[in-house]
Amino acid sequence: MAERAFDVLVIGAGAAGLAAAEALTRAGRSVLVLEARARIGGRVWTRSMPGLDVPIELGAEFIHGAAETTFALLERAGMRWIAGARTQRYAARGRLREVDSFALAQKAMKDRSPLRERDLSFEDYLARRRLDARTRVFARMMVEGFDAADPRRASARAIAEEWGDGDALLGAQPRLRAGYGPALEWLARRAVARGARLRMDCVVREIRWRPGRVEVTGKGFQFKGKKAIVTLPLGVLQSQAVQFNPKLGKENCLKLLASGPVIKAALRFPSVFWDRSVAFFHSPGAAFPTFWTPLPARVPLLIAWAGGPKADRLSGFPMKKVTAAMLASLGTTFGKVEEPDQIYVHDWKSDPFARGAYSYVLVNGGDARRRLAAPLKDTLYFAGEATNLEGESGTVSGALQTGQRAAREALR
Repeated sequence: MAERAFDVLVIGAGAAGLAAAEALTRAGRSVLVLEARARIGGRVWTRSMPGLDVPIELGAEFIHGAAETTFALLERAGMRWIAGARTQRYAARGRLREVDSFALAQKAMKDRSPLRERDLSFEDYLARRRLDARTRVFARMMVEGFDAADPRRASARAIAEEWGDGDALLGAQPRLRAGYGPALEWLARRAVARGARLRMDCVVREIRWRPGRVEVTGKGFQFKGKKAIVTLPLGVLQSQAVQFNPKLGKENCLKLLASGPVIKAALRFPSVFWDRSVAFFHSPGAAFPTFWTPLPARVPLLIAWAGGPKADRLSGFPMKKVTAAMLASLGTTFGKVEEPDQIYVHDWKSDPFARGAYSYVLVNGGDARRRLAAPLKDTLYFAGEATNLEGESGTVSGALQTGQRAAREALR
């Protein structure tokens, strides 16, 4: 048991938690970061694969949107990023044809008049639009894949705000040359060098709090602080795996958000069998409807992605069944291909410390993020991509922003 009271306890060592810890220690506060995993990063998980000189991102990979916070971090850390590629093909009648799924998604949301009077699910919104079949299919695929959302539940207004100006759907999103992992490790080192303590394998079970005092407990540990920044993923908050005493009073806003399921895999092949100039390959009806390459790197690697309802259908199944669905999707997209010689897979919904990949807004949930982000009694503060109010939810940049925002709130 530990009796020392820290100025701030930070729950979670993902992008938001590490950004908060680094900002707080820069201001001279004593900080303890508690992380349930044996690694930092949360929904960032950068790995390597033998024989390949590119990072393998099983979690966050691209730099989405304006991402000023991410680029500022890279500049401070002296890290490089590389431009992405936008070229796409989709499988139709045995051939791979050109498509721009980002442009089709924007086209689907061009007319917002059905949303003037009230919010609708994305599925209901599409039903009110006169769209050709291809646009309809790819718009739905983008909601399921890009937003990891269920079109039957997702707020069309929220999606219109996200997609409306095109920033979120530029398509050619850049990547970090070394992956996100080293960038977050840099943040962690900075915080620790200024005195922050970082404890791994600490699964928090209860947070007791009252104004000016927080007590965090788990198996074999108890820590006290004057304040706490909670960066638990939305799915973990909703699961009540961590008990708050007294309760947060945020139950209603939690019901208006959802944590989107994603299954992501990296597949290494003996050789490159696809068009080396293409970044994304789509087959909307497949279990894994999207594969992408690490362009501009030209290595025998494909990333497989299933989000939303497609991921939900496979989540929790034995890895043998998930892999079989993935290989069948490869065949649907490319025809007969060589089997991969190595596969890494992660099911984010089944991950107990994530319970989903990233958040989306349900119908009539327009102010749910704001309510979730609101501090309580100058004692509990909330960060993480689900609390982002700058239009960058679901991104690393959004998570970093919220960690910095929560740190500023705690310093007042």
